[in-house]
Amino acid sequence: MTEEAQALQPTTAWAPMKVALAGTELKAMAKQGHFAVDETTGQEMIRSLQGVIDSLEERWSALTKLQKSPPMSSTATARWVSEHMHGTATDAQGLLTQLQAARAEFPTYIEAIELAQRNYRERDAQNQRTLKQIDTEI
Repeated sequence: MTEEAQALQPTTAWAPMKVALAGTELKAMAKQGHFAVDETTGQEMIRSLQGVIDSLEERWSALTKLQKSPPMSSTATARWVSEHMHGTATDAQGLLTQLQAARAEFPTYIEAIELAQRNYRERDAQNQRTLKQIDTEI
């Protein structure tokens, strides 16, 4: 195979991409009390995540069209382009693959943020009790 032909081979050997902080990890941190966030910030985070989820849901049927190779002519270049386009959408780091992962992960992030809001409220209440106790002791 010539160097030019080798250069045109579609690349499909991607290593799976690890999520920087999986929703389950964030949720576990919140359950253990290692993640807390105030109500306003938490609501903004949830609103943003829910906006992305809603947007993905609205567009999902159009996005799934990326699961198929686009029809092109039967030339070697057209076949390569078609396979490459399909691969960049569906391989481990592909657009569709990553959007599916996000779509599945975001609800867990929301749960973690809700737990973190509860943590913040509990810590805030405890701090208020502690400060009131100190005030009465002085």
